[in-house]
Amino acid sequence: MTEIRDKNLYYVGGVVRDEMLGIASFDTDYCYEGDAISFAEKQGLNIIKRNPDFGTVRVKSNGKEIDIASTREETYPKAGHLPNVCNIGCKLKNDMRRRDFTINAMAKNTVTDEIFDYFDGQKDIENKVLRVLHDNSFIDDPTRILRGLKFSVRFGFQLDEHTKELQDEYLNNINFDMSWYRVKKELKETFNLNKGIAFDEFINQKIYKLLCNDPPINLKGNDIERAVAENGINQAWIIYAGMFDLSRLPLERREKNIIEWADRLKTEKATNNTPKESIVIRFLKG
Repeated sequence: MTEIRDKNLYYVGGVVRDEMLGIASFDTDYCYEGDAISFAEKQGLNIIKRNPDFGTVRVKSNGKEIDIASTREETYPKAGHLPNVCNIGCKLKNDMRRRDFTINAMAKNTVTDEIFDYFDGQKDIENKVLRVLHDNSFIDDPTRILRGLKFSVRFGFQLDEHTKELQDEYLNNINFDMSWYRVKKELKETFNLNKGIAFDEFINQKIYKLLCNDPPINLKGNDIERAVAENGINQAWIIYAGMFDLSRLPLERREKNIIEWADRLKTEKATNNTPKESIVIRFLKG
């Protein structure tokens, strides 16, 4: 938290959720009900960067850089693509409507500490469920399916019945014209947790269909988790996700090399002195 306080400035999203869960938050998100850039200018804050198109401003306070977003609405002119920002400076409730799940759609006033929970997010935290805010949520942004998997692994939550139905419906009618940069980002965040259950649920819930038609067989998440942990492998996501077809993802050259190398290795025979598994581990450690 910072020393910046204003009656229209709120902590939003994950930091509010994590406080309710009693856990440390990865970062702190701020939202200003109104124009955040004008707010920062009038307050004489140390502004580092302005982004008028999105209504966001980066400032430095107490030696830390923080981002403050204006309240805004979003529209999806094309399903699965990045949204268009509109109505910057809208009411707080309208801003909360654009969030992924109710547990991330809460705000806390920086002056009064009052919680604004328009969609029963606190109740869902108590019941340990993940619930989308509207029926087109996954159609607008299918990466929310991966975010749901990530949150379920991190917090031990489950999709509520209706949200699960919406997810299943989407996975049976996938629009592959989506933002693959965002898919990759969510895959990395999910599988870098190095939790075998994420891999198992990726298959059990058929989320793999975002990437390919058929899942790998005879693989258990616990085995991958143990191998990654025991061998000190960084960027675990490429180990998990590399089991699937990643041809649609915008991979870096090094990531492509790992996958291509692993594919070649499948056809090679290990010698008695150098088991194939040892070669794999040594390569991935590097």
